[in-house]
Amino acid sequence: MCQLLGMNCNTPTDIVFSFEGFSKRGGLTDHHTDGFGIGFFESRGVRLFLDDKPSAQSPVADLVRRYRIKSENVIAHIRKATQGRTTLENTHPFLREMWGRYWLFAHNGNLKDFRPPQGRFYRPVGNTDSERAFCHILEQLRQRFPEQPDTAALFAAVAELSGQIRSYGLFNFILSNGEMMFVHCSTLLYYIIRQAPFGTAHLVDDDIAIDFARVTTPHDRVAVIATLPLTHNEHWHQFACNELVLFKNGEIVHRRLPESPVYLTQEEGLAIARAAGV
Repeated sequence: MCQLLGMNCNTPTDIVFSFEGFSKRGGLTDHHTDGFGIGFFESRGVRLFLDDKPSAQSPVADLVRRYRIKSENVIAHIRKATQGRTTLENTHPFLREMWGRYWLFAHNGNLKDFRPPQGRFYRPVGNTDSERAFCHILEQLRQRFPEQPDTAALFAAVAELSGQIRSYGLFNFILSNGEMMFVHCSTLLYYIIRQAPFGTAHLVDDDIAIDFARVTTPHDRVAVIATLPLTHNEHWHQFACNELVLFKNGEIVHRRLPESPVYLTQEEGLAIARAAGV
């Protein structure tokens, strides 16, 4: 299935270590070869890099590794096409403006027969279910709130919209405006929050390790979200099916967990993804 990667921090941080392992899943350690993208928020700006080639062999991915951009919010996506051709306009993350800020969105899943009405403010450029979902979420939020509401009201609205859209199929997604990061799980998503005391981490997809104590300060806090854990010697927490979480400054500030949470095994989640064509 498509691979998602997110990072939310309390201080600008580079994502090179996580991206090094993550990018291998685009055609090397996994078979997703329909393009990739990564977006970095910097203040009110966004550096967005997209390629319709596999990330494991992409010169764009090499540029990202060398650049070492520091950001408090990053979203990356490796695509396995289910709806829409393999083109740049169908490559995640998708970017739009709302309430005077940029928003980024990436989706892993397949929303069958999801055809919301054409929006007044937001319309898809490509032909994926993912971009339609993104535009629909922003359209509904902008119609409800002329300006950005407080965090609790915004979280409640995103939770309601997520619940409606996931009835059409698999809806794992990451959404951010550079201040906060929403994460919704349908099947498989994991997260880790790294903070003092920092230790050493070793990648699953490459023989690379890093001692975070050597490259951080005691005040740093970094949340990393991924479809599957990126390291094998750290404890990653699993999101429940249909859970929505809001991260800010590297910690969870809101979460909505089903009354009877369900946690799929990786085998179960991957089997559901294969059956859905993702």
